[in-house]
Amino acid sequence: MDRRAAFEAGLAAEEAVGVYLQDLGWSVLERRWIGAGAEVDLIVEQAGRIRFVEVKLRAADDPVGLEAIDERKVARISRAAELWLDQRREPVREACLAVAMVQVAGEGWQIEWLDDPV
Repeated sequence: MDRRAAFEAGLAAEEAVGVYLQDLGWSVLERRWIGAGAEVDLIVEQAGRIRFVEVKLRAADDPVGLEAIDERKVARISRAAELWLDQRREPVREACLAVAMVQVAGEGWQIEWLDDPV
């Protein structure tokens, strides 16, 4: 897959995760939010709980999973999350990084939502 096709597939995966999370009762506040030198794929909220979501699209035969999110990536997202939270006016009950692992499954998507609240 060339770079442009990979980029477009990533955008489609992020959109699919946004719809999936809305179906679970989350509100999508931001898509592809950039701050503090990092991009957060999705920022979602449910009852004052904020999740900074990293979407990882993987081919079905790709064995790489969470290890694709290294310490550097977590640190960048954390800096962006802190900036976003500093700019927010409404109170937050909790906030953390969550991951959505995505694979193409036939005509749709297979989404694994990994949410580890604080």
